[in-house]
Amino acid sequence: MRGKILKGIAGFYYVHVVESGVYECKAKGIFRKEKIKPLVGDDVEIEILNGQEKTGNIETVYPRCNELVRPAVANIDQALVVFAITRPSPHFNLLDRFLVMMQSKDIPVILCFNKEDIATDPQVKELKEIYARCGCPLLFTSARSGQNLDQLREVLKGRTTAIAGPSGVGKSSIINILQPEANMETGAISSKIERGKHTTRHTELFPVGDDAYIMDTPGFSSLYVNDFDKEKLKQYFPEFAPFEGTCRFHGCDHIHEPGCGVKEALERGLIHKVRYKSYMEMYEELKNKRRY
Repeated sequence: MRGKILKGIAGFYYVHVVESGVYECKAKGIFRKEKIKPLVGDDVEIEILNGQEKTGNIETVYPRCNELVRPAVANIDQALVVFAITRPSPHFNLLDRFLVMMQSKDIPVILCFNKEDIATDPQVKELKEIYARCGCPLLFTSARSGQNLDQLREVLKGRTTAIAGPSGVGKSSIINILQPEANMETGAISSKIERGKHTTRHTELFPVGDDAYIMDTPGFSSLYVNDFDKEKLKQYFPEFAPFEGTCRFHGCDHIHEPGCGVKEALERGLIHKVRYKSYMEMYEELKNKRRY
């Protein structure tokens, strides 16, 4: 029987099988021997041990499309990055780190700005201008008034979506709206066993439809973009691409070089200064990282 790992606690894995519910499973010893650790988001084959009690063994972990280290998850189809338009105002450097991290893993991003019900038109306009060319679709929502949530549900269909963003932006409100009671089979897990109740928060997938899952990703208050070289960073700013070929020097990093097409585009307002400032800060961080 094929399913998807929703959660892992203390050696137990909770596997969601469409139309059958959630099974509590152990991973066979061969995984330890082969140094394979099942991850939340893994597609697995399970052997049912007890149909009534819904217990089983994980027999196969299918090949992964992608894998994140923090949080340790697999097979993410897309990321929904949620920030508030106001209260709190967006932390642009943190937001841009989310975008770079996801793009470096080839994970498509939907950028969601919440709390439109309390935002002003100029605030919305500014965000549209900053992120117009960032390479991902923008969605303006209000968890309180329900604005554009149908549109949001539509983009989640048939996909596993990691929802990321800082606290206070309405992320939990959005997750609670997206998670209909009918699909909350995972709620039975905590009553079934006491394990994990007093441990730190775990990454968990929630079914929000027959073939759709959302994952809240805790622990993203700060992000260090340091698992690639500084020369690669410019690839993750899509708005630079049209001007790359106009630089005087091949391999221009768009920082100090003369005759830089990207800096000229910045002067002409074709690249937003907020995005370029994030690029410079991340570039310096990568340049100064300690090499071991």
